[in-house]
This record gives sequence, structure tokens and C-alpha cells, in this order.
Amino acid sequence: MGPIVILTGAGISAESGLGTFRDEGGLWSRHRIEDVATPEGFARDPGLVHRFYNARRQQAAAARPNAAHHALARLEAAYPGRVTIVTQNVDALHEAAGSRDVLHMHGTLAGALCAACGHRWAAPPEMQPGHPCPACAAPTARPDVVWFGEMPYHMDRIWDLLRAAEIFAAIGTSGQVYPAAAFVQDADRAGAHTVEINLEPSAVVSDFAETRLGMASVAVPAWVAEMLGD
Repeated sequence: MGPIVILTGAGISAESGLGTFRDEGGLWSRHRIEDVATPEGFARDPGLVHRFYNARRQQAAAARPNAAHHALARLEAAYPGRVTIVTQNVDALHEAAGSRDVLHMHGTLAGALCAACGHRWAAPPEMQPGHPCPACAAPTARPDVVWFGEMPYHMDRIWDLLRAAEIFAAIGTSGQVYPAAAFVQDADRAGAHTVEINLEPSAVVSDFAETRLGMASVAVPAWVAEMLGD
């Protein structure tokens, strides 16, 4: 069986209690993206950015995988070909559910990054302005997450996976953030069957050969069951 590449976005973790950009009353609704998710925002007010990500890190640590995460882990374990998850999410819910082949294109809340030398290490539960890098001692530690205006991680590997995929699925994504929104076009050009699984149609739904609408915790297990011939 040919390789499967799955792109996941905030929608798959929403049912685990982790908010999306568009949720009312959540963390994102209380802050401008420009203030907490850009290098310029970090330069202006590192304290605000660290407080924001400390709260996200605490929230993510308390979250548990839902049925959609568990279904994808089951697919990876039972499918006779390779199954790779490329996630835009910075939580570790895929890994907590048992998935092993996971690429975090936007980094992880569990990581810290030195803005001076690029060293990476495990983030403490709370980070503060001026936290020193363990490698170079510069007081420039930041969350190891990809902010707007920065290049996502693992892109060369992701493009190679997309071009070799037999099936490409996008789950819980808005289709508004690039380059991830263009993955479907690249996979389609390479001959993959493409499917979108979403609560509502994404901005690029017309690029997919197949669309399945519904809650991730219901639609994803149903799709996995079909893939495995249950």
C-alpha cells in the first residue's frame, strides 16, 4: 500500500479543549496575533509573549488526546504502508495517542529556542524574559514555535513526502495559512488522492477530490475504519 500523509490543524485538538485562533473567550481572543506570535512582538514585549506561551503550555499539558488522535495512531499501527502526520499544532496530543511518525512544522510548546545561537532544549513549565541559553548563555530564550513571518520546520522533507504520497488527508485545517494550505495542490499534482476532513469547508476545499464534514472525533475514526477495511 502506498504512503499516506496527513496534515492536521487546530480543529483536531479543539475537542481536547485546546482553542483555535477563532474561538471566542480563549487565549487567542485576548491578544493580537502581531503581539504574541511574531518576532516583532517578542522584541517589543518578551514578557507578554512568555506569559502567553506559559499559559498555552499549561493548557496543553492538561489536555488529553481525543478519538481522532487515537484513530490516527491506530491507522499508523495497522496500515501496511507508511503513515506520516504533518501537524501545524504545537501540542503533543498525537504522540500522547501513540503516533510515532509526526513532523511538527510549527514547532512545539515543549521546546525552547535560543534566538541568538539557535540551540534547542526542553522548555521548563514557565519561561521568563532573560532566561539564559544553556549553550551560549545569551538571555534570549524563546518558545520553539514558528511565528508568523518565519519559515516552518521540516519543509524539504514534507515536500518529498507529499510528492510520494498515495493519499493526502487534511484534518481540522482552515486552509488559510501557507505553505500548508498549498500541500493539497502539491499532492494532487503528484497523483495522490486528496481528502479534507473538517467541521466546515476550508478555504481550499475545492482543491480536494473528497470532502467529509463533521466533528473530528467522529469523522476521523470513520475514515480510518474505511482505510483499514473494518
